[in-house]
Amino acid sequence: MNRATPRSNTARPYCRRPATPCMIVLFAGGTMILIVNSGSSSLKVALYRRHPHLEPDVTATVDRLDRASGRWTIRVANRPDPEAGAHSLASHAEALTEFLAWVEEHGYRDRIEAVGHRVVHGGPAYSRPVTIDDDVVNVLTRLIPIDPGHLPQAIACIDAVRQRLPNLRQIACFDTAFHTSMPRVARQLPLPRRLEEQGIVRYGFHGLSYEYIQQQLAALDADARAKRTVVAHLGNGASMVALRDGQSVDTTMGLTPTGGLMMGTRTGDLDPGTLVYLMRTTRLDADAFDSLVNQESGLLGVSGISGDMRDVQAAAGEDEQAREALDLFAYVAKKHLGALAAVLGGLDRLVFTGGIGEHAAAVRSAICAGSV
Repeated sequence: MNRATPRSNTARPYCRRPATPCMIVLFAGGTMILIVNSGSSSLKVALYRRHPHLEPDVTATVDRLDRASGRWTIRVANRPDPEAGAHSLASHAEALTEFLAWVEEHGYRDRIEAVGHRVVHGGPAYSRPVTIDDDVVNVLTRLIPIDPGHLPQAIACIDAVRQRLPNLRQIACFDTAFHTSMPRVARQLPLPRRLEEQGIVRYGFHGLSYEYIQQQLAALDADARAKRTVVAHLGNGASMVALRDGQSVDTTMGLTPTGGLMMGTRTGDLDPGTLVYLMRTTRLDADAFDSLVNQESGLLGVSGISGDMRDVQAAAGEDEQAREALDLFAYVAKKHLGALAAVLGGLDRLVFTGGIGEHAAAVRSAICAGSV
């Protein structure tokens, strides 16, 4: 990734997950699929070989983009040690271009059959995977005001692949698609009807993660679809979903990925009167509001230290604001968990996923604990 960093000749397997189901069914023939996941502050890329089983040959992660503390890691199957190092990559497109250069250097380019992109927001236009063309890019560009924290990065990664590998078919898989099963009452917002006609409804996100979890639950338990399940996807972005019969019936995020749970740098649900008050008293414009609720709040805003749960936990032993940030994160999650359990009429199973959900046992415990 960073040309100045010496590369190791070995790497160990990173994960054993199959590609999300919406990607698996799209390809026939060829040997490898490139999958691109452009998150709000990270880039994850994987090369999956298709035969004899769908397995990752190469995975790459670039954390904390546009930050001095960022690191990149590349892992190659059947090699014990990863390639890793610090980076000074300023954008998702720059990071992906570096990875594609690595792909060419290591002889993978001609084996790639197609590229699948995780795209966070499909708006009202897309409820299933689509082949990316100029029309799709134009639609996604028009949706940027709904999700300026993710869609520009996704579009930039699509363009990066077009420039480096112009003949490859690219597929967009949408996080919002999984939630199209929600009943109308769960999708509506209490706003004038004319706004609903403009597509201002609750969409929900993290759908590809939830689709994967539901697939794995079904593999572990033949009765999984019949159980009332809440899945908590806790990472820099965080949400929960209520599953009945294996389908989304409600979720914590709404029109955008800003709502719902408290997150790394996002507020989650916020009294809209708060923003009206700030508009009247501080003259903040739309861009300043966007920065406030998406980049300056959440764990970062309350702790004053970081939006990264690892940093906040490390400081909590000596810093009261860090402890308060942890307490508030768990408290807000607990409230939303109770609401989704009420929607389901009870709860049979709670599943944690995402970086925080997987690694932060103390956070899981606090969410599951009794009353405050």
